[in-house]
Amino acid sequence: MKLYLVPSPIGNLGDITYRAVSVLQQADGILCEDTRTSYILLKHYAIQKPLTPYHQHNEHKVLPHLIQQLKSGKTLALLTDAGTPGISDPGFLLVRECLKEQIPVECLPGATAFVPALIQSGIPSNRFLFEGFLPIKKGRQTLLKQLANEERTIILYESPHRLVKALKELAEYFGASRKAAVCRELTKLFEETRVENLENLILHYEAHPPKGEIVLIVEGKQ
Repeated sequence: MKLYLVPSPIGNLGDITYRAVSVLQQADGILCEDTRTSYILLKHYAIQKPLTPYHQHNEHKVLPHLIQQLKSGKTLALLTDAGTPGISDPGFLLVRECLKEQIPVECLPGATAFVPALIQSGIPSNRFLFEGFLPIKKGRQTLLKQLANEERTIILYESPHRLVKALKELAEYFGASRKAAVCRELTKLFEETRVENLENLILHYEAHPPKGEIVLIVEGKQ
């Protein structure tokens, strides 16, 4: 009886630990944010296990059944599409319920997109604030006003089609001269890290619409 949270590669399938593969091989079942995405990884490592969808749209509904399975003695592993479960991905709700029911939980160390992005940006990494995705509508402006005075490095996740909008809003609240990094397609073939002030980043990505997963690293207020 145990729940394992298993980090999955953020792009390159080689970025998974030997221990993570071993846990997936030994688990009674694997919970997947998207079974199609997880299947590619599992097939690469010749792992065949029962797969159960577990994502933000069904996590409340399937939670009692999963807890029942765990309490019956099963070992389950949770895989999200990329990175560590619980970091801007499903996981928290299940972990909280497991601890409430005294079911052992173990999170394996592994890939998380913001760590390599932060380190290779060259922006101070000794103190930082991880905000994940900005609110789409409600609370967005309030949060940006708060973050404008944050002295620590700020880490955000953003989708490619909202990147330019986000950069423009950051320039409005933080100032166009604030230094930032756009880290895109980490560990993949077309990986890119561009470090400039917000004004230049806006100009670049207006002319070159981005693709892929994006991590934004923004320098804190000086």
